[in-house]
Amino acid sequence: MQTNTSLEYDQVIQACKDLFIKKTKDYGTAWRILRLPSITDQIFIKAQRVRTIEDKKVSKVDEGIISEYVGIVNYCIIAMIQLDLGETETDLDIEASRVSSFYDQKVKETKDLMMDKNHDYGEAWRDMRLASLTDLILMKLMRVKQIEDNQGSTLVSEGVIANYQDMLNYSVFALIKLNYNQQ
Repeated sequence: MQTNTSLEYDQVIQACKDLFIKKTKDYGTAWRILRLPSITDQIFIKAQRVRTIEDKKVSKVDEGIISEYVGIVNYCIIAMIQLDLGETETDLDIEASRVSSFYDQKVKETKDLMMDKNHDYGEAWRDMRLASLTDLILMKLMRVKQIEDNQGSTLVSEGVIANYQDMLNYSVFALIKLNYNQQ
């Protein structure tokens, strides 16, 4: 079967971005108030819910795992934007067009990383189980939490940005596997 990961990736990201921009127009950039550990915890809540639904095979809330993976994508973007802009209690409002540009920049950097890794790993993610992608996201979250608890200091490890990028990419892979881009 011929695959076009780049196109599938772009389709998933476009759907995630469309929702993100609509929410920006509804709520503004209220997320600017969040400190990085709070963003990390939001991602954790979403990933943990996916894992719980995978384990229990049923959801009691009328939202499935697709919306949680979309949320992980968008919160990873928020985290990377916050890292660039810095945490603040003032200057919270950013115009939607500027948010869109920030979003595109972070996606480009993250997609470039994905394409490089896909080259080296031979798209191994396509043969992975969905639950494994969820577990990898949770593992990356544990790493980010530890780095945050260490005030950003690491001895030999990659920093938080690389972990957010990996979580974003794993979420996109999950959404591709769930045919989110087909909906």
